Amino acid sequence: MGKCIFCDYKNDKKGKFLFENQLCVCIEQPEPVLVGSCIIIPKAHRVTVFDLTSEEWAATKQLIDRAKQYLDAKYQPDGYNIGWNCGDAGGQDVFHAHLHIIPRHADEPFARRGIRSWIKREDNRRPNKN
Repeated sequence: MGKCIFCDYKNDKKGKFLFENQLCVCIEQPEPVLVGSCIIIPKAHRVTVFDLTSEEWAATKQLIDRAKQYLDAKYQPDGYNIGWNCGDAGGQDVFHAHLHIIPRHADEPFARRGIRSWIKREDNRRPNKN
């Protein structure tokens, strides 16, 4: 396995380091993602959210609260999408757990299309295996 880019978060020149606690960091992502989007990353290498310790969960929640306060003040979003991608089929492309916090605005072209928009799509159903 090559070097994990999230294990090397201190040398990441793309994202803007926002804040950290003992177990996690919060980094604002650069464009082309939605403006203000950030990720919370455990400092220890954990492949998915299912691998986090209880302490890392608590540390993540602490940074979620801090990120929301920061994003509310800076971007005044109308809502948020918050989520983990787990495994290849779940859309995870960096195999180090990371929580996406995405501020959303009512004037975006895809506003009001939360995660349920693709869960409920008939064209996203698995083929019948009968």
